[in-house]
Amino acid sequence: MMVARPGHRRMLAAPARAPRRFRCRAAFCRGLLAAACLALGLAGTVCGGGGSGGKRVIVLGIDGLDYGLLERFMAEGRLPNFARLAGEGDFAPLETTMPPLSPVAWSTFITGLDPGGHGIFDFVHRDPATMQPVEPFYSIAPAGRSLALGSWVLPLAGQEVTLYRRGQTLWELLDAAGVDTTVFRMPVNFPPVETGGRSFAGMGTPDLLGTHGTYSFFSSAPPENEARITGRVELVDVIEHRIAAQLRGPPNPFRRRPIQRGLTAAGAVGYEHPDMTVDFEVRIDPDAPVVRVTIAETDLVLNEGEWSDWIRIGFEAAPGFTVSALARFYLQRVRPVFRLYVTPLQIDPADPALPLSNPAGWAADLHDVLGPFYTQELPQETKAFSEG
Repeated sequence: MMVARPGHRRMLAAPARAPRRFRCRAAFCRGLLAAACLALGLAGTVCGGGGSGGKRVIVLGIDGLDYGLLERFMAEGRLPNFARLAGEGDFAPLETTMPPLSPVAWSTFITGLDPGGHGIFDFVHRDPATMQPVEPFYSIAPAGRSLALGSWVLPLAGQEVTLYRRGQTLWELLDAAGVDTTVFRMPVNFPPVETGGRSFAGMGTPDLLGTHGTYSFFSSAPPENEARITGRVELVDVIEHRIAAQLRGPPNPFRRRPIQRGLTAAGAVGYEHPDMTVDFEVRIDPDAPVVRVTIAETDLVLNEGEWSDWIRIGFEAAPGFTVSALARFYLQRVRPVFRLYVTPLQIDPADPALPLSNPAGWAADLHDVLGPFYTQELPQETKAFSEG
């Protein structure tokens, strides 16, 4: 396998291919590359031969793994499994891309193209028309044609999700050669490329809101650093040891309300889709730092400093149509200020509202085996941690 080196001029030219587009189902609609490829060394990719007797190759890609540190820690005996893999196979440094950023390098790894070929240059991108930062990896277009009936909207076409990365993936080449592939959590692969193999999206996969991790924070007093918090801060009242609150989900494609300027309806300048919501209740123990959270027909008992398991939450968009999400709850504090954290709403792999896998049903198959699991970006709550 060849990895493009920065400055190497004998790069493949970018094919004349438009960005890949995928439609959501139903009306909603539903540095650095790994510095070492060790022995059996694609980020969570398994390639098998066409027959049962064919050779199999497992490639593990570890984002940001430093060759120098890895070499040192192996020599110190601190990484015996890596040392064994290196001893059984090969171990050598690989150059990265310019700029040496994860989405850029992974896109080169996937396609063999430099950034000018695959079109991914950074973690951020700007709209040339407005000079404002925009999503660099994909776009989620609003639903297409629709029929408006008062405050209701009947979508006649689904949302369109477009992958910006250009170029042919290495697993498409393997598929064309009759080699079965399984690609798990590949970065910059949302929505997943459609091939004959199986793939699951990794870094760059949004939450249910289409963002890179918008969490919810429920508090009985405004946080001191509220101005720099990127999540949703929801102020709540504690009345007789009880809190009534709402968890906000994505905009409802079936409903609309006028956007107004001024105080009268005559000032309406357009329409917007209100957020879907789910009511929940918190009962606070009068003595102990314990609460009972009731949401979506689920009761959670949480001690201060405790996480819940994954909870499935259904946001009703219209009668008979529900958008499914997964979330975990963390009780940060009970007194004197109540604080409850809710993770970014995950696309539910059992019933994904946005494309997570190829084929589409593989996400549900994984859920059947693994149970609920995170699907957005990385499992670590890095934004909430850095924002206190």
